[in-house]
Parts: sequence; C-alpha cells; structure tokens
Amino acid sequence: MLRLTWVQPEDLIGHELRQASQDGREPKAIAARWTTAGGGEAPLTAGASPTPASRYLRQLAEDLLDELADLPSSLADEEPTDLDGIKSACTNWPLSAGSRAAGAARVGAGGTPPARAGVPTPPSATTPQHLEAAWLGRAVGCLLGKPVEKLPLEAIRQLARSTGNWPLTTYFTARGVPPELLTAHPWNRRSAATSLAENIDGMPEDDDLNYPLLNLLVLQRHGSAFTTTDVARTWLDELPAGRTFTAERIAYRNLLSGLEPPHTARHRNPFREWIGALIRADVHGWTNPGDPAAAAEQAHRDATLTHTANGVYAAMFAAATLATAATGEHDIHACLRTGLTVVPPRSRLARAVRHAVRLAGEHDDFDTVVDELHAVHSPTYHWVHAVPNTALIAAALTHANGDFPGSVCRAVSGGWDTDSNGATAGSVAGLLAGHPAALPDRWTAPLKNRLATSVGDFDGIGFDALAHLTHRETHRP
Repeated sequence: MLRLTWVQPEDLIGHELRQASQDGREPKAIAARWTTAGGGEAPLTAGASPTPASRYLRQLAEDLLDELADLPSSLADEEPTDLDGIKSACTNWPLSAGSRAAGAARVGAGGTPPARAGVPTPPSATTPQHLEAAWLGRAVGCLLGKPVEKLPLEAIRQLARSTGNWPLTTYFTARGVPPELLTAHPWNRRSAATSLAENIDGMPEDDDLNYPLLNLLVLQRHGSAFTTTDVARTWLDELPAGRTFTAERIAYRNLLSGLEPPHTARHRNPFREWIGALIRADVHGWTNPGDPAAAAEQAHRDATLTHTANGVYAAMFAAATLATAATGEHDIHACLRTGLTVVPPRSRLARAVRHAVRLAGEHDDFDTVVDELHAVHSPTYHWVHAVPNTALIAAALTHANGDFPGSVCRAVSGGWDTDSNGATAGSVAGLLAGHPAALPDRWTAPLKNRLATSVGDFDGIGFDALAHLTHRETHRP
C-alpha cells in the first residue's frame, strides 16, 4: 500500500501533540485519548509510519487534530503571526525605505521621489557578482550537507573523522570510510549518488534551491508587491507535489482541497514552525539591499502560505539579515543584529538565536557550541524545526566571523537539517564575500555552473545566469 510521507493523519497527530506542547497549548488530555485508542508516536525521521492505521484510528486522528487546533495558546500574545502584530512586538523594527512600487509611482508622477523624514535612502542594488556568489554559496552549503542529512550528530562526526575531514574542510567522501561505520550510519539514500566528493557532477536538485527559483518566478510575474495567493498559484503551476515536504506538502494538499491562505498554514499542519519557510527567504533578502523591513515583509507574505509564528520569524530573520549583507557595508554581526529586529524579542526563536550568538562568542571550539545547542534544543524540537536550526545558522556565522568556508562547514557540522543550514549560511557568507572568485575553487568548481531542477524552465541553468535574473528584480517594482 502506498504510504505517502507527511500527510497521513495517524502520522501527523504525534507531531501536532508535540507542537502543541511547544506553543503554549495543553494537549495532555487529547494525547491520552490517542494513546488509549492505540495510536502511536510520530515517525522519528521519515514522514510515514510503515503500516496504515485502521479506519477508526485514522478518523480519530483527524478529529483530534481539529480539537488540538481549537485549544487556546498561552503564547499567542508573545508570538503573533500577523504582520501588524509582529511589528507591534518588535520595538526596534527597522525603518523602511518604502516599497519600490511606491517609489516608482512617485517618480512617474513628477521626477525624483521626496525623501521621507528619518528614513534612509537605500544603497544601490548589489551587483550580479554579489548575487552569483550568494547563489553559489547557497548551492555549496546545501551540497555539503546533503549526504549527512537525517544522520545524528555523532554519526556525522565519525564519518568525517574516518577520512581525516574533521573539522570539515571539504565535501564528504565514502573513500576510506570503514564498512562497519557505513553500515551503522549510511549516507542519505537520495543524496549519496550525487553529493559525495567522488560523484559530484554539477548541482543536483534540492528543495533548498527549488524554492529560491520559485520565488524568482513570483517576482518576475508579480513584482515585489506579490500576494500570498500569487505564491500559491505559482506553486500549483510550477512545483511538482512530490518535490514538497513537511509544511509545504500539507499546504499544497490544503490548496488542492480548496482552502485559501493563510488557513493553508494552519489546517492539520503540525509542521508550521519547521524550517520550510526559512529556506525560501533568500531571494527576498537578495532583492532588497539595504531595506531589511521590505525584505522581511516579502518573506512574511511568502511564509504565511505554509507557516505560523516561529516558522515565519525564521524566514523574516533570514531575509532581513541578507538584505543587510547585500549592501556590502556591514559585517556579519551587524547583519545578524538587524535580522533580529524583525523577530518578536520574547519569541522562542529570538531567545534561541540570542543564546546561540552568545555561545559562539564565548567558546573557541565550535564543537562545544554545538554540544550545548543540542543539549538545549534536541530534547524539545524535531531536527527540522526552525528554532534550533536558525540558532545553529546564527552560531555558525558568528563563530566563523562570516568567513565563507568556515560558515558552511560549521553550519553542516552542527547536524540537524544539514543541507538547509549549510545553504542559508552559504548564502549569507557568499553574499558577504561579494564575488564568485572570492569563494575557494575547491568548493565551486564541482558545481560546473549547472543547476538541476524540476522548477519551470530552469533545469541546467548556470549560477551566473541566475544572478543576472535576480539582479533584474532589484530594479523593478
């Protein structure tokens, strides 16, 4: 029988019970009803349990998912999802330079738009070379993390040490790994054939690159004033359902069932605070250099198709950080501080990022930082949740001082969602590096300036071409 990942109610209920305990709801009574009826816990790593549930148990799971959604949350005021609520909670929300659409309208009506009091004029858009470095950085970090995705932290360390690649300095390899170690900790099944040093031949397809491509399409078709519905339509037109996972797969299913945003993010979606929206945020930051507020607002409109609260904040944080890095005028520490200005300061994500940055500044050994982050977050959060992964990204960038190889290697070496963390860290550090030539050839040469994807007409496109397409979107409303 076909067992689809991330959609069966009997597999979702365990995740939703865990989500409820994290976001201030009280799920114990509902959890007791589920276990008394014979329901199991959520699958540990994959998204589907091996055998189907009975018709009764599946119906009960659906009913309990709806009951859980109706429970009140004690964190509702501290962790809003609506943009006005987020802005109200953020006492240091960055001043916006205004939308390009508004600016273009004022220019068309009578020349140079008047300066707004107290609002700085954004610097000129970042160059195609900056953007090529960002695209390459995202690909490199993703590729480094692909073969060890889903593996526990200690397995990653053992595999790298067995080939003399610890601390990480290059791509993983199977050459020299003891067979018994590979038996105990096999590489990621889907990725091993295309992401180990001995078999990399261009950048293979990955959702961490597919979503930036989709957002590039959104901007090309709808401009920076796109709506969440525009994002949804683009997905239905261009994104194969089988290329979606977790919150994105649930939202996709909800769209096909006739639900509309933002309800698509909430209906029977226990993954709405996981990392999916974060990995979609880069283009919003890249195309708003010097305007972190605009970048964060774009990321919010994108993220709320699939996510709520901390899942949305992670995307806004990444977008604002990248918009600040895109000016070429700030170091990584200033970029991360700006990223936090768009995150409600009392939220779990803000507290986790602040803690991670502090740890990275206190310890010379990054393994110590990682061990402390895992001790704090692993007992509570799934390995794909936005809170621990965003914290790890911030720690890696801080500890490496924004250096490109150091950032991607630290992000991947910290475990959890390795390819996504490497991708975001690589995007930020690549943008800060400012030029493809600033990225070591040992990292970029295997990509062969070629990206595989099932999105639109992008399959086989070069990163230089993507950079020019992205640069074009910084100049139009």
